[in-house]
Amino acid sequence: MAKSSLSASQRSKIRRLATPKEQSPEDEGGELNIIPFLDIIVNILIFVLATVAITFTATIETTPPSSGGKGPRIISESKSLNLTVLITNDGISFKAAGGSVAPGCEGIGPGITIPAIGADPDGQPVLDYDAVTRCAKRLKDQSPDFKDETQIRITASNNISYRKLIGTIDAVRGSEPNKTDLFPDVLFAVPR
Repeated sequence: MAKSSLSASQRSKIRRLATPKEQSPEDEGGELNIIPFLDIIVNILIFVLATVAITFTATIETTPPSSGGKGPRIISESKSLNLTVLITNDGISFKAAGGSVAPGCEGIGPGITIPAIGADPDGQPVLDYDAVTRCAKRLKDQSPDFKDETQIRITASNNISYRKLIGTIDAVRGSEPNKTDLFPDVLFAVPR
C-alpha cells in the first residue's frame, strides 16, 4: 500500500473543508416549513364548516297534508253569519255573509249601520255601544243557524283610538251578568 504523501496538517485541512459548514440561525437562508401551519388551518376550517352546518339546521314540527282525501268532502248545510264590524270616524258598519247591513240594522243595504252620535274633544267619534249590542243580538237572532256562531271579525280605521276599539269589542260580546255572550271569539281583521 502506498503511503500517503500528505502531512497531518494537510489531512486535517481537507477534512475540515470536506465537512459541510453549519450555519447560524441568523445566517439561515433555507425554506420555511409551513406544513404544521397548514395542518392547523385545515383543522380550523373543517371545524368552522361543521359548526355552520349544524347552526343552520333547524327542525320545524309540522304535519303535512296527506296526499289523498279521507273521503268525500261534506258540505255543511248550516249557514254562517260571518259577521265583520268596521269602525270608522262616521260610525260602525256591520257586514255579514249576505252583504252590508243597512243603517239602523234594518236589512241589507249600503251605508253606516250605526252612525256616530257626535265627537269628543279629541275629535274621536262618540259611538252608541248600546245600539251596537242590540244590532249584534238582532243579527244573531235572525236564524237558528246563527245561534252557535261565536266568532266576529273587527277592523278599524287607522285613527280610531284603542278605547273605541275595546268599547266595540265589549259591545259585540254583549257581556252582561247572567246572560249568554253574543260573540265571545273576537278576531282582528285588516281593512282592504
